[in-house]
Amino acid sequence: FAVRHCALSLVGEPIMYPRINELCGMLHQENISSFLVTNAQFPDAIRDLIPITQLYVSVDAATPETLKAIDRPLFTDYWERLMESIDALREKQMRTVFRLTLVKGKNCDEIDGYADLVARGKPHFIEVKGVTFCGETSKAADIKMSHVPWHHEVLNFAKDLVERVNRASGSSEPEYEVACAHEHSCCVLIASTRYKTDGKWQTFIDYDKFHEGFRKWQADGTPLDVFTYTAPTPAW
Repeated sequence: FAVRHCALSLVGEPIMYPRINELCGMLHQENISSFLVTNAQFPDAIRDLIPITQLYVSVDAATPETLKAIDRPLFTDYWERLMESIDALREKQMRTVFRLTLVKGKNCDEIDGYADLVARGKPHFIEVKGVTFCGETSKAADIKMSHVPWHHEVLNFAKDLVERVNRASGSSEPEYEVACAHEHSCCVLIASTRYKTDGKWQTFIDYDKFHEGFRKWQADGTPLDVFTYTAPTPAW
């Protein structure tokens, strides 16, 4: 048995840790992948982050008012911080993800705003999922079972978002498509069509090739090419 993956997520804000780059580097030295999720309130930390396996930004709302209601941010300039974080994400040479958590009746009607944010950040992937009801632990956020969307609602939202993003891009070829969906998880993956080769999606990760690329970057600064460590998307 050996640990092979590390998710820096869920509790607190991992990117605030002052030695986050050192930690991620140590993970990669042990051939452990790094998946980091940030609430997009520390743009400088995103800019300074070393190459990791996959960087997620939680985009919980598409307007300042809804973001304040859902996330209850600590900073008064929370929206500006989100925008700066999205701009920083766009410049990162690594796999990047927008994570959208849909809360029925709270943030599902802002699809044009989400499309604008996608156009700004150009993430490699957009993960759209339904909120999970956690009982009394959700009291502070006022989340009830009625706020949890059905899978078909999440899928329809994702398809609508793809259509609006592609239409706004002005390109004759689609920029994004729905790559896969997992009903049990109430989750849909939208991917940049750059990850589609000969009609087949390559959204998974060849971890051995990632670690090889990271070591080259660490040794001589050779930029990581995210398309050198892709792997075929399995059928659910």
